[in-house]
Amino acid sequence: MSDQTTDWLGEPGDGARPDPIRAARGHSKPALPRRFYTEAGFSEEAEGFRLTLDGRPANTPARNPLRLPSRALAERVAAEWAAQDTAIDPAQMPLTRLANTAIDGVTLRLAAVAADLCAYAGTDLVAYRAGDPERLVAAQAAAWDPILAWARDEFGARVILSEGVMHVEQPADTIQTLSTAVNAVTDPFRLAGLHTLTTLTGSLLIALAVLRGRLAPAEAWDAAHVDETYQAAVWGRDAEAEARLAARRIEFEAAAAFVGVEG
Repeated sequence: MSDQTTDWLGEPGDGARPDPIRAARGHSKPALPRRFYTEAGFSEEAEGFRLTLDGRPANTPARNPLRLPSRALAERVAAEWAAQDTAIDPAQMPLTRLANTAIDGVTLRLAAVAADLCAYAGTDLVAYRAGDPERLVAAQAAAWDPILAWARDEFGARVILSEGVMHVEQPADTIQTLSTAVNAVTDPFRLAGLHTLTTLTGSLLIALAVLRGRLAPAEAWDAAHVDETYQAAVWGRDAEAEARLAARRIEFEAAAAFVGVEG
């Protein structure tokens, strides 16, 4: 294998980069970098599994080694690269983007990312319940009450419920025990995945349930979207809303793959 490395935004030694500021001023999207490789794969190293493009080890946008912690994840990332057509479209590469985030961003900011997650302990989605209609109340209870019961058993966390959007103060010991669970996640890949799951759902408890194997990703997605499912049943499905949800679900499933990684 060549010692030369490949930056994912261009060929080796290619200094050209898309200029997002210039593109914004011109009201256009940044030009996508062209596909410059024939084959995507990976190589096993002591530190993990390095993405390779035509046999050359690949780097992240910050020029760190694009290295994955498991063979299964490396295979899926390589498949994203293999699936690119004439241009490299990051929007179609959720696993690669999350890997770049973990390597270039989270690795150097573990404490800050954990602190951002801990803030969700006081505003978790599953604590805020509808007062009516009865059908929605029952759907929320069916989806969220088992998660609260699990949180009590798993962490000793007691969550106080609120009706509507009125803020409710959670017990200090609940916030502390959930913060402890977050801070126990020190692998940057798993923490990046946990952060994405939490921000997409608005629920740290749902994200932790995926992390700890209590909920399968599909179960977690359904639990996080009880309200949307109810609204769609009552008013019908909106094509634009469905497209947004589909895009978010792709990101969600990528994050679920990351929290399942053995670091």
